[in-house]
Amino acid sequence: MNKLQTNSHKERLRSKYILLAATLVFSCLLFNAFSAFCQSGNAGITQATSEVKGYFKDGTDLMYAIGAIVGLVGAIKVFNKWNSGDPDTGKVAAAWFGSCVFLVVVATVLKGFFGV
Repeated sequence: MNKLQTNSHKERLRSKYILLAATLVFSCLLFNAFSAFCQSGNAGITQATSEVKGYFKDGTDLMYAIGAIVGLVGAIKVFNKWNSGDPDTGKVAAAWFGSCVFLVVVATVLKGFFGV
C-alpha cells in the first residue's frame, strides 16, 4: 500500500470510531430521558405472579392427567409386545414407565417450587 491509501484507510477508521462514539452517547442520553417516564416493574411482576398461581393448579392437574393417559397407552403397548414375545419388552416398559414418572415428578416439583 502506498502512503495515500494508508491515510485514507486511517481516515475511514477514525470516522467509524467517531460515529460509534456518537451513537453510544446519543443512546445513553436517549435512555436517560425515557427512563424518567418508566414505571417500576414491581406491580407487573406481582400481577403476573398472581395470574400464574391462579392457573397453576389446573396446569398440574393437566400434567397428572397426561401422565395417566401416557401410562395407559404405555401399558397397552408393553402388554402387546409382551404377548407377541418381543425380546425388547423390558426396554419399552422402562421407557414408558420413566416418562410417566417424569411427568408426575415434574408436576410435583414445580408445585413445591412455586409454593402453590
